[in-house]
This record gives sequence, structure tokens and C-alpha cells, in this order.
Amino acid sequence: MQLIWFRQDLRIADHTALWHATQAGPTIAVVFISPEQSILHHDAPVKNIFYLRQLESLKTQLETLNIPLIIQEVALWKDIPHALNQLCLALKIQCIHANVEIGVNELQRDFQVQKISEKNHIPLELYHDRTLFPVGSILNKSNLPYQVFGAFKKQCYEHLSISLPQCYPAIQTQQILNIDLSSYQTVIHFEQHYPDDAMTSLQQLWPVSEQYAFNLLDRFIHNDLAHYNTQRDFPNLNATSQLSPYLNIGVISIRQCLHAIFSTQQGHFHIDNSGQQTWLDELLWREFYQHILFHFPEISKDQPFKSNTNQLQWRQSEEDLMAWQQGQTGIPIVDAGMRQLLHTGWMHNRVRMIVAMFLSKNLLIDWRLGEAWFMQHLIDGDLAANNGGWQWCASTGTDAVPYFRIFNPVSQSQKFDANGDYIRKWVPELAHLDVKRIHDPFINHPNDSSLHYPKPIVDLKHSRIRAIQAFKSISSI
Repeated sequence: MQLIWFRQDLRIADHTALWHATQAGPTIAVVFISPEQSILHHDAPVKNIFYLRQLESLKTQLETLNIPLIIQEVALWKDIPHALNQLCLALKIQCIHANVEIGVNELQRDFQVQKISEKNHIPLELYHDRTLFPVGSILNKSNLPYQVFGAFKKQCYEHLSISLPQCYPAIQTQQILNIDLSSYQTVIHFEQHYPDDAMTSLQQLWPVSEQYAFNLLDRFIHNDLAHYNTQRDFPNLNATSQLSPYLNIGVISIRQCLHAIFSTQQGHFHIDNSGQQTWLDELLWREFYQHILFHFPEISKDQPFKSNTNQLQWRQSEEDLMAWQQGQTGIPIVDAGMRQLLHTGWMHNRVRMIVAMFLSKNLLIDWRLGEAWFMQHLIDGDLAANNGGWQWCASTGTDAVPYFRIFNPVSQSQKFDANGDYIRKWVPELAHLDVKRIHDPFINHPNDSSLHYPKPIVDLKHSRIRAIQAFKSISSI
């Protein structure tokens, strides 16, 4: 009997470990739910319930293949090795199959599982599935990991031009297993973990199932991909794929996304337009940050990639931090983004950069506080991508924006939300303002008491100078 251990890969199609397990023999599936571990990792409630809902969908799909799914709850990941070992012994499992996860805690968990299972002659087979290329396989001529995206991307392009990573064949229905697994099941009640009624309505924004994710991908490829490079930065447009939540918990695979890009080229690596190339580059940014996390695990321990930036003297201001968190900074585009996050569990990527740079540069508040807040609220919260994005904005990471290049949120707003449509949606108290005033409502009306909206908590010009001076004070910048 084979055991497939699902983690952040809740799908059937193009699933590396599942395919190998079913090729080896009759298969049983297992998932461990770890509520306390989720809290330690700052996982957002919206993300966790999204995971549980997709888990129910996966269970139904597996039933059509006669693969039973066991769901067990353990408090922490450190409890999984013992629970998994007990399950394997009881069910006479011959081999455990799972896809590689690269976080520090994940690797430690799997190492412990491997130690225990090997004592009982039950191998743990791990497969690369989350990335296009196995982590550790894209290296420079000195056999060292790339630390700059451009060079990393060039190497990836060279590999892709030779051959695209192929998707795995469909899983065949197996014979019904005459085995009673009811005693091994934990019944997961959504309301037990997340009783807030608002969470249910929030999740209606994010339907689950592989079919939905695939349809979302298909619509994006046919309707938006060709214009992605010119429209992706405008938050009022529905011009991005919004696949990140589905990629994050593995409802769809990165290989499926790659093949969708080249669907009209019969699977050959041939770029016809800049929209294709821009979205491919975005997928490779995701890839890059996964590889960075693997090679430089210290970034998952609250350490900056550029160690010298540990010397930065961050401001301590609970008041400013709370204003930023709640979308009450007095900077409309920043507040719109933060409110979108609170209401939907998601934020447009251009706005993510604006709000992150505002916190880390204009407010000079430690980027780690912003990183944690994002993870606590994002439905697509991914350690590697979230950390990479925050360190880019804070000028502490790989390919970091030069410390003296600081987005002006008002200019960004005027450029990418010229008519103020995005601001009007998320900051309705400003909806009546004209297109000139909505981006900076107090600039020519500093004493307007009729606006039910806070005045800016910081002067953008002076705060920019303060941030540059703070970075200049670091030795060897």
C-alpha cells in the first residue's frame, strides 16, 4: 500500500508525488491539519479556510479515483512524524510519497519523518513539484546560487528553450480498497476553527476546485495575456490572473501555467508578444524567490538578505503602524490598498509595492512588521514571495530597489489610477472628489474640515529625505 501525503498541493492534475504513488500500487491519501502551527506561521484565517474548503473539494475528487483521503489534526508539525508513523504501521504502508517543501520548519519536519519511517523500512520519497526547476539546480558558473534575478532568468530561459517541463499524465481510477479508515479520520468543522460569519462571505470571492482554477487560467490566457504588459499595473482593471491563491496551495501547478502561455505554440518555447514574456517573467520571479529561500534560509528567520541593513535604525511608532494597517494614513492610494487587503484578503501587486515602500521608507518602520501583517491577512501569503517582495521594497533584499529610489505614492496613484476609480472603490469617503484632488485631497485644501478622512500622517518630501539619510548612515551601503 502506498501513501500520498498532501501538503501545499491540493490537486489531482499534474501532481508529481500523486502520480508516482499511484504508479507504485494501490494508494491511500493523508493530510495533516495543524492549527497551532498555522498561528506560528502568521497564516491568515482567510487563507486557512480557503485551504480547508479546497481540501473538501480534493476529497471529493479523490473519491472518484477510489483513493480515500484521511484527514488528521495535530497541534504542531513536530507531532506529525509520530502520527504519520503510527498510521503507516497500522495500514501496512510500503512507501510515503510527498512533494518537497523548502521552508526551514518544513525541511526539519520531513527530516524527522524520514528518520522515524526508515527505522521501520518505510521510505519517504520526495519529489520536486512546486517549482519549474528543482531548487538547487539553477546555479552560476561557479556552482553557486544566483543572487540577481536577471542572471537567474537568463539561465531559466536557456533551459526552457531546450524543453519545457512536462505535465504528468492523468491519474487512473484504482480498484476500490476494502478497508475501513473511519477510525483514522478527524472531522474538520470550518466553524470550529473560523466561526466568523464574515469569513464565509469573504470566501465567496475565492471559489475553490481545480476546475475553477483551470477556468480562471484559461480566461486569463485568452482574454488578458496579450495585454498583460500594458495593463497589469492599473489596479482598477481586472487585468491580472489572480491565480496566486491557487498556485500557493497547489490547486493548479506552475507547469500548467507555463504550458498555458505557450498553448498556441503547441508547447514550444516561442514568445509571440510582450504580454507572454511579462507574465512568464512574473512566474520566474516566483521561481527565483523559492530558490532564494532554499539557498538562504536565514531570510525566513527575520534576517535581511543584505546583512549590513541590520544596522538600520527603524522608527518605533505604534500609532503610525496602526494607521497603515487600517488604511487611515491620509494617503488615498495607500489606504485603498490596505482596505482592499482587509476586505478581500488580496491586494493588487502594484499597490503592494506602493504600500510596502510607504511603510518601510516614508514611515521608516521595520519591513518585518509589514511582512508579518501581510501574511496575517493575505489569502495568497507565501513565505518566499512575500519576503522577497518586502525586502525588495525595503532595499534589504536581492535585486533590491536602490535605497534612494522611493516611490511617491501620490505620483504612483496619478499614474496608475488616473481617474481615481480604485480609490473611489476602497475609500468611498473620497468618491465625490474630482480626478485632480482625489489623489491628494488636502494639498490645496489643508483646512477642509468637511472631509471625513484623516490628514496625511507624514510629509512625503521630508520623510523621503529622512529615509535616505537613514540608509546613508549604514556602513558599506
